[in-house]
Amino acid sequence: MTESLTVRYLGGPTAVLETGGLRLLVDPTFDAAGGHPVGDRVLTKTMDAVAGPDEVGPVDAVLLSHDQHPDNLDDGGRAYVARAPLTLSTRAAADRLGGTVRALPAWEHAELARPGGGVLRITGVPARHGPDGTEHLTGPVTGFVLTGDGLPTTYVSGDNASLDVVREIAERFAPFDVALLFAGAARTPLVDGELTLGSAGAAEAAAILGARQVVPLHFEGWAHFSQGRDTLAGAFAGFSGGFHLLDPGQRVTV
Repeated sequence: MTESLTVRYLGGPTAVLETGGLRLLVDPTFDAAGGHPVGDRVLTKTMDAVAGPDEVGPVDAVLLSHDQHPDNLDDGGRAYVARAPLTLSTRAAADRLGGTVRALPAWEHAELARPGGGVLRITGVPARHGPDGTEHLTGPVTGFVLTGDGLPTTYVSGDNASLDVVREIAERFAPFDVALLFAGAARTPLVDGELTLGSAGAAEAAAILGARQVVPLHFEGWAHFSQGRDTLAGAFAGFSGGFHLLDPGQRVTV
């Protein structure tokens, strides 16, 4: 019998995952709404955080898609990572953040011991943060796949805009029990094109992955998202699996 996965959506890319007796935090962002400089640009957060670090409490690991953009790791998130027991991310993030941040290259894995025995395996998987050829502008990003005996096979996309990358991941791991898809069709003047999957792309990704359950993340709360709740609901109207468009603070067990 496969155990469940509980997802609590905290807004933006941030979510608490509970499975196999372990707690994980995805892309911690805790700051209030306002402007966040990125070089000579400013990303504008439009929603306050719905939970702070104290309410989230301790976790066994942080899954950090990347550290170079404040919509994925803001000041409050950096403070949280600094005291977390383990953060898995890109090599660049590990070099910049130091401490307990560990690089998890694509197709390599880390294992967390489960309280009741066994392990949760976390595999780093590719992600492409924008159209082909823009990696030098957007920087490295990673996604994650969670597996383990009796646990739901789960994909956490990170800021990935490439369906070719999704196909590559599906070839190794599909079908998926759960897909957490970053899906706001982010756009900035830095790049001509979408920096993350749009709603239709997220629906296509779910089909490629053979996902039974989908929980969108990172589709609201920032001004640079070009799509959101309405377009996601429309794109997944014909989805045959479970589609969970959560409100900030809401949780679902799948």
